[in-house]
Amino acid sequence: MKFRVSLTIILCATVAAMCFAMAMGTSAQDAGENSSTTRQRRADNLAEPSPTPPPSKEEETLNSDDVLRVETNLTNVFFTAADKHKRFVSTIKKEDVRILEDGVPQQIFTFQQNIDLPLSLAILIDTSRSEERTLPDEKAAAQTFLESVMRQNKDEAAVVSFTGEATLEQGLTGNLARLRRAIAHVEYVPPSGLIGGGVVVGSTPPISDSQQMLAGSTAIWDAVFTTSNEVMRDSAEHTRRAIILLTDGEDTSSQVHIQTAIDAAVRVDALVYAIGIGDRYSFGIDEGSLKKITGATGGRAYFPRNETELRSAFAQIQDDLREQYLIAYASSNKARDGSYRRVTIEITRPELQGQSLKLTYRPGYFAKTPITSR
Repeated sequence: MKFRVSLTIILCATVAAMCFAMAMGTSAQDAGENSSTTRQRRADNLAEPSPTPPPSKEEETLNSDDVLRVETNLTNVFFTAADKHKRFVSTIKKEDVRILEDGVPQQIFTFQQNIDLPLSLAILIDTSRSEERTLPDEKAAAQTFLESVMRQNKDEAAVVSFTGEATLEQGLTGNLARLRRAIAHVEYVPPSGLIGGGVVVGSTPPISDSQQMLAGSTAIWDAVFTTSNEVMRDSAEHTRRAIILLTDGEDTSSQVHIQTAIDAAVRVDALVYAIGIGDRYSFGIDEGSLKKITGATGGRAYFPRNETELRSAFAQIQDDLREQYLIAYASSNKARDGSYRRVTIEITRPELQGQSLKLTYRPGYFAKTPITSR
């Protein structure tokens, strides 16, 4: 059950204590034991997933329905710092950085290193024609990634496949067996009248015009938008949220603009990591679009050319999600107007400035608006 918290001092103190305990992982075991089913919430434009069997004792799922949702005046910004060899820099201290919001320096209340928060992940897999040749490698690498990064009763993940429409293959779950089955179920389905290699077969039974159009198109930004709003929004509280996008970046049919997809991810505090992969010789890779959506959300884009580089990209994403710093500050702009606030983190220590460190973080957020009673 979800609760709406009143503004009484005693209740806020109680809820804050409870949420702090959850953030520190003290209730992770209880969350796993009390969750016996997987949430399958989705948008109307998400196709219905295949039915999943009832969970066994080992099929534990994180559940956010019992989490108390509390307003906070602090803004949290996670960032990673890497040297020229792309190695994580672990020596940064609070006095070595400053943070600005819309150009105004902010007072840092919390600065912590290597925040080991639970992860809420969504793996988005492009199954359009341009991915036909690389899809087996993508699926294998995605499975290996989840097996490496997922911790029992702590992390959760979902699997979404998409062409012109998105299909929720598996809702958020902490069970690896279900995630493996979901990824294995993802497959390339050629449009009517076409088989592998672009060979047209005239005797192929026709399908409706709308189905034909969806099967032959790619709606990347729609998939990111829907996943942000209908999957990541319902993830457990106090987690690091990330969308892992496997696609060539060539969007042909989205109803929403890329900026709308970016805004949706930022509003739910989800990083977007993109692995630009596909048939680059026949279709190409839109590196610009993938760099745009990842840079605007605090993630990164990778463009592997073989299976080894693909697995390396997943390994670097795992490092990014684990090896990070947290800055928490109370914005000097107290307006609760829902406006976008631009965030900048700067290195101030001269020795670190000389190392030309690359900082990765979300470059802004949307201010909160007052919670209204139902």
